[in-house]
Parts: sequence; C-alpha cells; structure tokens
Amino acid sequence: MGFGSQPPHTRPSLRPANTDRLAVRMKAATVILLLQLLGTTTEAYKYTRYQSEENVALYGKATQSSLLRGEWAAFGHASNAIDGNTEGTLALGSCTHTEEEDHPWWRVDLLKRYRITSVTITNRKDCCADRIEGAEIRIGDSLTNKGNDNPRCAVIDTIPAGGSVKYICSKSMVGRYVNVILPKKEAWLTLCEVKATAVPVPVVGQSGSYYAIDTVGRGETLIIG
Repeated sequence: MGFGSQPPHTRPSLRPANTDRLAVRMKAATVILLLQLLGTTTEAYKYTRYQSEENVALYGKATQSSLLRGEWAAFGHASNAIDGNTEGTLALGSCTHTEEEDHPWWRVDLLKRYRITSVTITNRKDCCADRIEGAEIRIGDSLTNKGNDNPRCAVIDTIPAGGSVKYICSKSMVGRYVNVILPKKEAWLTLCEVKATAVPVPVVGQSGSYYAIDTVGRGETLIIG
C-alpha cells in the first residue's frame, strides 16, 4: 500500500454477542417510539445490564412451621438454611428441623421481588435422607396458607445424604417468597441449605417507569426516567 493511499473499505462482521445486543437495542428503540406516540415523554434513558445472578436467599428472613423441641432445638432454627453453609450434620448447627407434624414447611422472605432462575437444596447428611422426598418448592408473592399455595417450581424426588440438587423452574418465576413444603402427614422437614439464584425485577418507581427486556434469563433493562 503506497503512501497516502486509503485502506480498502471492509465491512466488519457482527459476532453473535453483537447481534444480540443490536436486537435488544432495536427492541428498546421501538419501546421508546411507542411511548412517545402514546404521549409519554422521556428526557433521558440508559441501559443497565443486570449484575450476575446471585444467591439472594442469603439476605432474606427465614421461618418454618415449627421447631424441634428438646435437646436438639438449638440446632434446628429456620435461619440455618440460609447461612451459606452446606454442612449436613444436624449437631453442627447448620440445618433446620421441624417437629413431626402434618405438612411441615419452611419459607424465606427475600424482602423484595426477584426473578428466580433456580433453587438448590442441600439435604441432611447424618440421618434420614429420604425424609425430604416429595417436598415441593413454591415461589410467589402470596402469603395465603403461609405461602404454600404459590406456584410450584419443582417437586423433590430424592437428594443423596449430604448432597445438593439444583432445581431449575420450567420457566423463570417471579416472587418474594420461596417455600419448601412437605405434603405428608406426621413428617419432619430438615433442610441444610436453600440457595435461591435470582436477578432483580424492575419495578415502577417515582422517577419513571421501567421496561424489562428478558434475554435468556439474564435480561437487559431499559430505564426510562
């Protein structure tokens, strides 16, 4: 190439990631146009990408239907299932334990709504691994029947003693409460960790409205303010 000559014009190829981003921006532009046509004005907007998914159960408040009485009571509190510790030995203080009762349940209040992509359950290691079989994971915003009537994410078949199993809902579910209920009579419920992997759910605020574009569970959010 001689001095002063111009490089040939080449058309850059778009990688898949760029193509996805372009599609998202085109959708966002369409939303803005629709809002303007409807008379909604906007002075500023920006894209904010969700942070990576995280275990939001760690920041919640847990409760359960009952607490095992007697000498083991100190080891079975509901909060033990969201302490970040997957130790499965009850005597080490990182598992929950209800009384023997009909339909025992456990619940974590995430304190705000999230789009929950998966729930991971860790089973007890030192005893009775089969007790958890048939338990249901339910997610939603209602506290009717203590939250146990919320939509069902999954039914637990079996979890090995001390093992952890990740349950991915058939579709991402939105809610504030995650329940584990064992629909059996005269049963105990023990959980040694519950992990709720989620991303925030945009909500309408005083400063403006939020439009969420979901891209394979992670999302890219257009904030119109």
